[in-house]
Amino acid sequence: MKKGKGMKFVGDSRISVERKPNKSKDYSEYPGRTEAFWPNFLLKEWLVGAVFLVGFLCLTLAHPSPLEGVADPTDAAYIPLPDWYFLFLYELLKYEFASGDWVIMGILVLPGIAFGAMFLAPFLDNGPGRRPPQRPIAVGMMLLAMVSVIWLTYTSAAAVDWESRAEANKPVHPDEQVEIDTSHEGYAVYENSCLSCHGGNLEGGAAGPALTGIEYGADEIADIAVNGIGTMPPDQFSGTDEELDQLVDFILTVNEEAN
Repeated sequence: MKKGKGMKFVGDSRISVERKPNKSKDYSEYPGRTEAFWPNFLLKEWLVGAVFLVGFLCLTLAHPSPLEGVADPTDAAYIPLPDWYFLFLYELLKYEFASGDWVIMGILVLPGIAFGAMFLAPFLDNGPGRRPPQRPIAVGMMLLAMVSVIWLTYTSAAAVDWESRAEANKPVHPDEQVEIDTSHEGYAVYENSCLSCHGGNLEGGAAGPALTGIEYGADEIADIAVNGIGTMPPDQFSGTDEELDQLVDFILTVNEEAN
């Protein structure tokens, strides 16, 4: 026997000597019952995912999500809303059996049962069939979850005027700010009484809304400065009547220039 006869050498023991073609297994003897994960099943998953992704992108282009301003933790009148994919939980907490004394039911028990059912579904319905009629428990739980989420989300979204809400909280971008005439006699009054809440360019801030683009008249602005409005408390302005007129004229002048 010659040395090395019948032996094969490779540079790396992790590399198989025999090259096998990358072919899927033959499942022809089980027609319609199973298939290769790669590429058959995985390709179907990718195609379905691509359809939903394209549909979702088209929806966001046709109906973009309204953008609100920066969150203001000092505004007690502001009603925060969760993102759209949590609106169904937000709506659930409005019902009597999931709020008030029963709030634990809404924030812990019911969501826990719903998400726990997702883990139990494979064990409750472990039949070999793949068609929906052959999986009544899993399909029924899925349909119940989908109907509940869609209905609660729709009910919550329909109760909010999203366009008005977004317009009221629309952020002011730097390129939308107007130039302020600091030589105006009312600017000094504004600087002493209003700047800390409404910003140096009347763009608004954490404690007060923007004063540009308003539709109030001179008398209304003067009344708001003295008596307040909404979350703005009264007696924020403590100057003379002449200074109040100067302040009103300054705000009106800025709005006229902005328009």
